[in-house]
Amino acid sequence: MKSYIKGMGTYVPDRIVTNDDLAKRFDTSDEWIRQRTGIEERRYAEEGIGTSDLAKEAAVRAAADAGIEIEQIDFIILGTLSPDHHFPGTACYLQPKLELAGVPCLDIRQQCTGWVYGMTLADSLIKTGPYQNILLVGSEVHSHALHFDDAGRDVTVIFGDGAGAAIVSPAPEGSERGVLAHALHADGRHADRLCYRLFDISRIPLADAEYLESVENAWPYMEGRHVFKEAVVRMPEVVREVLASTGHTIDDIDLLVPHQANLRINEYVVSSLGIAPEKVINNIQRFGNTTAASIPIALDEARRNGQVSQGDLVCLVAFGAGFTWGAVTLRL
Repeated sequence: MKSYIKGMGTYVPDRIVTNDDLAKRFDTSDEWIRQRTGIEERRYAEEGIGTSDLAKEAAVRAAADAGIEIEQIDFIILGTLSPDHHFPGTACYLQPKLELAGVPCLDIRQQCTGWVYGMTLADSLIKTGPYQNILLVGSEVHSHALHFDDAGRDVTVIFGDGAGAAIVSPAPEGSERGVLAHALHADGRHADRLCYRLFDISRIPLADAEYLESVENAWPYMEGRHVFKEAVVRMPEVVREVLASTGHTIDDIDLLVPHQANLRINEYVVSSLGIAPEKVINNIQRFGNTTAASIPIALDEARRNGQVSQGDLVCLVAFGAGFTWGAVTLRL
C-alpha cells in the first residue's frame, strides 16, 4: 500500500508587508533584505488571528480539493513553530474549529522540517493503520512575536505568516501515484545555534523576571552563517539519498520543492545538485519564510500554476532547527 496526496489547500493572510514597510520601522532597506534573503514581501495575519485559524482555512480548501467532506478526516497532524499556546498542541485547537471531536490530533515541533517529518508520519500511518484521510497541515503566525526594532531586525525580515495543507490517503490500487521514499535526520549537537530560549521553563523558573526581560532571550537566536553552511551540505545530501533508495537520479526529478528559508540557500542547493532551475519552485520572494507551511504552500502553488502535473516525480526537502533535515520523493 502507498499513500498519496489526494488534495491540497493554501491560505495566506491578505495583508502584504513589503521590505519598504519594514524599513519605516527599523534600520533596513529593500536592497539589504533582497541581497541577503531574496525576500521582497511577506503576509501578516491580523491581530487576534492565530495559527489554528490559518490552519482551518487551509484544511477546508484541501478537503474540497480532495473531494471529501471535512467529517471524513480521521487524523490530524499539524506542524508549527508558532503554536496557539505553549501547550496543549495546536492541533487540539484546530480540531473543534473543524468540528472533528474524537479525531486524533498530533503536533510536530520540527520547525522548518515539520512538513517533511509529517509527510513521513502520515505515510507510515496509512500503511499500518486504518486511516483513510489524514489532514497534514503546516501553519504559522510569526508576525505577532517578531520584534520591530534594530535589535530584532535580522530575524524579523525573514518570517511571514501562512498555512498549507494536504489530505493524505491510500493510493488507488495499481496507481503509480504516491510516496516512494523518505529519509529523515537530526543532529542535536547544533540545537543551540538556532533556538528560542524565552520559555526554558524546565531550566529557568518563570518567576525569574531578569531572565524573562533579558534582551538576548526576547527573540529567536540564530547563528546565520553556521545554519547556511550546514543547510547547503545537508539538503543536497538527503536529496541524493532519497533518490538513490528508489533508483532515481537528479535528472528524473520533475519538481524540487525546497523549504523556503532563504533564496540564497536554495540557489546554492540547486547549483550543488545540478538540477535545472526551471525544475525548482521558489516563492520566498512573496511569502518569506513560513517555516512548517513553506513546502505545502510552494507545492500547492506549483500544482495550480502548471509547473507540476499528476504523475510527476516530486522531491520535497527541508533543513531547520534541531538541526533536522529530510526529504520525500513521491509521484504526485
